[in-house]
Amino acid sequence: MSSVSAIALAQLNPHLGNITANVARLLEARRSAADAKAAVIVTPEMYLSGYPCDDLVLRSDFMGEVASGLQTLAAATADGGPAIIVGAPHEQEGVITNAVFVMDEGEIKARRDKVNLPNYGVFDDKRNFTPGAMPGPVQLRGMRLGLPICEDIWTADVIECLAESGAEIIISLNASPFDLAKPDARMAHAVSRVHEAQIPLIYVNMVGGQDELVYDGGSFVLGADGKLAAHLPSFSEATVTVQLGHDFGALTITGQITPPDEGMAALYRGLTLGLRDYIDKNGFPGVVLGLSGGIDSAIVAALAVDALGADRVHAVMMPSPYTSQESLDDAADLAGRLGIRLDEISIAPAMAAMDSMLQGQFANTSPDITEENIQSRLRGMILMGISNKHGPLVMATGNKSEYAAGYSTLYGDMCGGFAPIKDVWKVQVFELCRWRNANMPRGGAGPDGEVMPVRIIEKPPSAELRPDQKDTDSLPPYDRLDAIMMALCEEMVDIETIVARGYEREEVARASQLLFRAEYKRFQAAPGPKMNALSFGRERRLPLTSGFNPLKLSGKDS
Repeated sequence: MSSVSAIALAQLNPHLGNITANVARLLEARRSAADAKAAVIVTPEMYLSGYPCDDLVLRSDFMGEVASGLQTLAAATADGGPAIIVGAPHEQEGVITNAVFVMDEGEIKARRDKVNLPNYGVFDDKRNFTPGAMPGPVQLRGMRLGLPICEDIWTADVIECLAESGAEIIISLNASPFDLAKPDARMAHAVSRVHEAQIPLIYVNMVGGQDELVYDGGSFVLGADGKLAAHLPSFSEATVTVQLGHDFGALTITGQITPPDEGMAALYRGLTLGLRDYIDKNGFPGVVLGLSGGIDSAIVAALAVDALGADRVHAVMMPSPYTSQESLDDAADLAGRLGIRLDEISIAPAMAAMDSMLQGQFANTSPDITEENIQSRLRGMILMGISNKHGPLVMATGNKSEYAAGYSTLYGDMCGGFAPIKDVWKVQVFELCRWRNANMPRGGAGPDGEVMPVRIIEKPPSAELRPDQKDTDSLPPYDRLDAIMMALCEEMVDIETIVARGYEREEVARASQLLFRAEYKRFQAAPGPKMNALSFGRERRLPLTSGFNPLKLSGKDS
């Protein structure tokens, strides 16, 4: 009979590369687990180092810190408290693996290596790791544990091997990044593995932001019948102990169930977590952003306040002669509701100076997009000046629709160190604003109630770079543009497939042309948190120089 009556799930937020801090946080969680009478505490995949640490694993000094951290953790288990199961990279004779370590009685008792290395989407594991051998269970305190790592449960082979070799329970360590469809996909794979193996499964997932990835936590436990026995919170650290028992000889697990965040709540909290961790883990005192009176900068300001608190958010309204009084009023209204500092710096004198400076170069030409882009770049320069002088990171406020269509200015509105809504379609921006007005996000530092002026949500989007400008002067309505761009970007389908769905050929061809022409802009864009099925940046890799023209294939070459 097993001596393990309780297991602590440590859904923790590591600071990548900060081994000392990660060790301290785990030992703190272990003390809580001991108070809860847990016999074992389990971390997410690669918790000790953070994930993905990419080519850091090729550095001997980095791997030396990891090895030292493992010894510190192992030594801590000499006190007779909970055994530790922790994820970390491992190097031996030049072979680097993604591993799980089992520690008890003051030493490392066992190690198992990740077998299935993902090399798609945001993952590049085969670049840095060697696949492990097919694993058998680990004996710990009278119990046989199967210890697959993340991708190892997305196919049947590893779990089948563990079940056939006598594992009584599966404990899966994961660093599974969030997107809106991911939680359902994870659960579906886990349920399939349980039904195949007929043994319980504990799924421990990482939480936190890491560059362009957000880990949503949402760890869970499934009984041998595939039914949910425990579920941890989404987007929050938690150390939760589940109880093990036996029912007519069959192993049972019970624990608390916290429903996961879904829909706009998940999207909003994921963006907030990604923003907060990027700022805090990189040591910035706060953020600065241009507040235009439009919906994109409004939602970025709200996210920043909920992530960091109003005192760490500085907004700047930078009007030009084309800026409407309505936009000035809306920006002030929003700033007042959020409680953030708002300064006004007119770019009109700089515009006049640039006109004078470039008079000779622009002689005998008419004003066009060139002058519009200069306005945008002047604003970017002002924000960067504030950032350089006082230290806050500049937030870029463009959304995914604009980045897809190239409706953005390099070194202008794309200027910044982080782009919080880079992977949020314009239609989702509207939904997020309405959701935030009706809901107070859990853990948010901003005010409750209607923080977004309704007029900002309802007025037609405009860059206000020329008189009476509207986004629809250059782009289709966003409901149609987003549907087309989603198909082109996230499904990677061709023009004919989209036309067959009922969209006008000219509109689809134009969107495709805009998408391909803007690849060089996106290559230079600030990072931003992945939220949808396929994001720009780490996940989308297309050549900047290419003779491929999908319009030729569709029968139209423009």
